Amino acid sequence: MCIAVPLEVIKLCEGNEAIVHYKGVSMKVNIGLLENVVLGDILLVHAGCAIEKLNKKEGKKTQELFDELPIFEEGDIWNA
Repeated sequence: MCIAVPLEVIKLCEGNEAIVHYKGVSMKVNIGLLENVVLGDILLVHAGCAIEKLNKKEGKKTQELFDELPIFEEGDIWNA
């Protein structure tokens, strides 16, 4: 199954990359498909690429929905 995960930007890197974070996990992703990414933005990330920028309210709501999924409780999503 393929899903896009809502991740928060915690650091902007050189080029088209940023460090994102969610549920204790941080990773570097490509942000080249998006414009004007800033710290604190919540991005939908699929296969290491940010594909959409969510507004804060929508992003937090989406993260809350993901929090309800049992897969996140065990951390399996990060090992898939």
